[in-house]
Amino acid sequence: MTMSDPLGDMLTRIRNGQRARQAVIAAPASKFRAGVLEVLKREGYIRGFTHEHVRPGVTELKIELKYVDGEPVIREIARVSKPGRRIYSRIADLPRIYNGLGIAILSTPRGVMSDNEARAAKVGGEVLCRVF
Repeated sequence: MTMSDPLGDMLTRIRNGQRARQAVIAAPASKFRAGVLEVLKREGYIRGFTHEHVRPGVTELKIELKYVDGEPVIREIARVSKPGRRIYSRIADLPRIYNGLGIAILSTPRGVMSDNEARAAKVGGEVLCRVF
């Protein structure tokens, strides 16, 4: 069965894994999801992720969640642009999440990046999700 929102599914897996206090969760792999996870890793919201081959033609992402003093580092992770309603933002209109304490993850012509990286590169794009 096909999935209508693969990124939303991965974000929900992260949210549920942190509520259950799991150290590692699994999600189906794709280059797009790996790009989002790379941004989360660069910004310090997850420990890391690896590609794991389940069987020929099927790959999973093993995501290592991060906790500080038993509490999840990610307090809030929410999808902004959804399949039914895409949200695009120019460089001047990029949202500031909690006055710069959180990040927005964007899909730009230069690849998936955080809002701070997009401002530095002076590019706008689709606002995928916000993380705090």
